[in-house]
Amino acid sequence: MAQLQDILYKVSIRSVHGELGRTVDNLQTDSRLAGPGSLFIAMKGTHIDGHSFIGQVIAAGTALIVCEDLPSALQPDVTYIQVESTAAAAGIIAHNFYGQPSEKLKLVGVTGTNGKTTIATLLYKLFMALGYKCGLLSTVQNQVIDRILPATHTTPDPLHLNALLKDMVDAGCTHAFMETSSHAIHQQRIAGLHYAGGIFSNITHDHLDYHKTFEEYIRVKKSFFDSLSSDAFAISNADDKRGAVMLQNTHAKKYFYSLRTLAEFKGRILENNLTGLVMTINDQEVHFRLIGEFNAYNLLAVYGAAVCLGEDRAEVLRYLSTLSGAEGRFDYIMSPKERIIGIVDYAHTPDALINVLVTIQKLRKGHEQIITVVGCGGDRDKTKRPLMGAAACEYSDKVIFTSDNPRSEDPEQIIRDIEAGLNTAAKRKYISITDRKEAIRTALNLAAAEDILLIAGKGHEKYQEIKGVKYPFDDKQVLTEFFELLDK
Repeated sequence: MAQLQDILYKVSIRSVHGELGRTVDNLQTDSRLAGPGSLFIAMKGTHIDGHSFIGQVIAAGTALIVCEDLPSALQPDVTYIQVESTAAAAGIIAHNFYGQPSEKLKLVGVTGTNGKTTIATLLYKLFMALGYKCGLLSTVQNQVIDRILPATHTTPDPLHLNALLKDMVDAGCTHAFMETSSHAIHQQRIAGLHYAGGIFSNITHDHLDYHKTFEEYIRVKKSFFDSLSSDAFAISNADDKRGAVMLQNTHAKKYFYSLRTLAEFKGRILENNLTGLVMTINDQEVHFRLIGEFNAYNLLAVYGAAVCLGEDRAEVLRYLSTLSGAEGRFDYIMSPKERIIGIVDYAHTPDALINVLVTIQKLRKGHEQIITVVGCGGDRDKTKRPLMGAAACEYSDKVIFTSDNPRSEDPEQIIRDIEAGLNTAAKRKYISITDRKEAIRTALNLAAAEDILLIAGKGHEKYQEIKGVKYPFDDKQVLTEFFELLDK
């Protein structure tokens, strides 16, 4: 419960019609949930405009409306607050309603195309190990200390996001680590939040179905750092060609991490195999449980953030060396008889797929085949489909194209889009099997002893989305069952 005039602090208001000295019991953007005591925020979505439901929520007893466009007829007992942007207002109002929770803990946002989940998860695990109470907001799951909450979006909507941050504050959390997606930045879901720091991992082609151009995708990512305050830190990957651009206009204190050039947080890989990474970080040699060059970058980002948050460098490295990564990120198991290595990874962009396959190539002794099972999601960026197909075939010995989450699209058409990127040599390496379970079974039948099988695209997901229905499906579980069933 809060006073209306108090929760409008910092909102860009165009006009007010009605009484401001009213009590707000709850915030709603869903008209079906609004009633007496609700403040209804009329959001303009991709498919639905909340302004269409103002009359409906007033009829249900709602007397407080935030909108961009005023209705033609104003009700005398209703307060209307006309704002520049309901998307921005929703975040600021929610932050005020829940007691400005981001200012009561240290909130760190992680953005970039690949690595967000691993960096945020490692930071959460590290700071828990260091003795802090922490919160996590990630694609895989949200956590309030050790309480796990399911995640439906990479970044929740502003009402749920601020409610979750308040939950963390109430539970005694001192730190929160949050994946910050380009969709969330563009849709202003993070409006009103105060960040202690921001981390940039890398940027490659993704979400062009939403952002339309790569330049717009970069601009949106950069705007996150532009909005950081002067008391925050901003850490960027110096080896990404857009790493410096990301921090170009930030007010925050700038830091860089790198494997290839001079930086505040400098790493060098000494060994990279199935037992993990041996690296130097700022001349300190450490063995980590994570595998691959992409994880070396993730570890540098985490180390840099921990140092910027005031932690002892030696203690950070000591605890970081004991940690495992996020579920479904280079998650591997070995078959008991033939010692076939099965790797489940969320790689769903061309660059992420290449990173994983290059890492696998470096791990093999020479005789092993690399067999990749991969697809592309429906209702998402179609331009990356041929690139995914070309990448899979270039870095694998055999490839099976299959269904991912086709959503509303025809999975066979998605596979045809993937096949369009193949040259003559690549066409000799692949087969297509639409049924994902059958594709995994076939890959295992093709595998000889000690071969390496990559199942890419879905990682931690426990479902397959087809025509609006989420059917249970877990790549790692299916792989484990086939190891036993096929006596591998």
